[in-house]
Amino acid sequence: MSHSDFPLDRNNLPRHVAVIMDGNGRWAKLRGLPRIRGHVAGVESVRALVTLARKLGVSYLTLFAFSEENWHRPSMEIRALMALLRRFLQQELPDMLENGIALRAIGDLKRLPPAVQRDLAYAIEATAGGEQMVLTLALSYGGRSEIVHAVQSLAQDLLAGKVRPQEIDAALFTRYLYTVDLPDPDLLIRTSGEFRLSNFLLWQSAYTELYVTETLWPDFREEDFIKALTEYQQRERRYGLTQDQIAALNSSNSRH
Repeated sequence: MSHSDFPLDRNNLPRHVAVIMDGNGRWAKLRGLPRIRGHVAGVESVRALVTLARKLGVSYLTLFAFSEENWHRPSMEIRALMALLRRFLQQELPDMLENGIALRAIGDLKRLPPAVQRDLAYAIEATAGGEQMVLTLALSYGGRSEIVHAVQSLAQDLLAGKVRPQEIDAALFTRYLYTVDLPDPDLLIRTSGEFRLSNFLLWQSAYTELYVTETLWPDFREEDFIKALTEYQQRERRYGLTQDQIAALNSSNSRH
């Protein structure tokens, strides 16, 4: 089924979509397979999502690929995940270059194995000129750690006299986050039916629309993404305003 078969308003697409890709382990367990087989299958979902998001015109796509909590998993699984990440970076680089996709990464990247850091840095530099979509991988990432890191950096600038206390507001604080160059996500998708943020983009998701699907990540494909986008387009984003205020604002914007 083609994405053109679905009634989407191309003028009302989320600018930034973030995804918590959950359910790889359960997918494998249901099939009597090793957990890593679920991660391997999940790569196909990543490929499908990136391709469709790029075709539809989504400007930013952020994927929660490896959390800081994932470092506590068995060492064999971690090594397999890092090898899978390296393979993804190497195999997908030509497609990213061809489709104008700029790769970025957020998180405590220094904890990644040196070989992964090298492949990641190479892919980021090679795709830096991509202007069609920004694909961000959250690796060794934790939302609370990101905020603590931002506070530490801001405190250093305060002590150095680069920032005055009265200058601190939400906009300034945002500049100290890993996501300084990214807009806040408009839509956050979580697969596998779990209703929690799991320490992902805590600051950035203050007004993000949340969409949870029971579908396990390795089964998430184009049709599932379209369903998420369709529901997003049916919601009214008010940012704390009343319906009457939103209507007045929309009316004013239409006159201009």
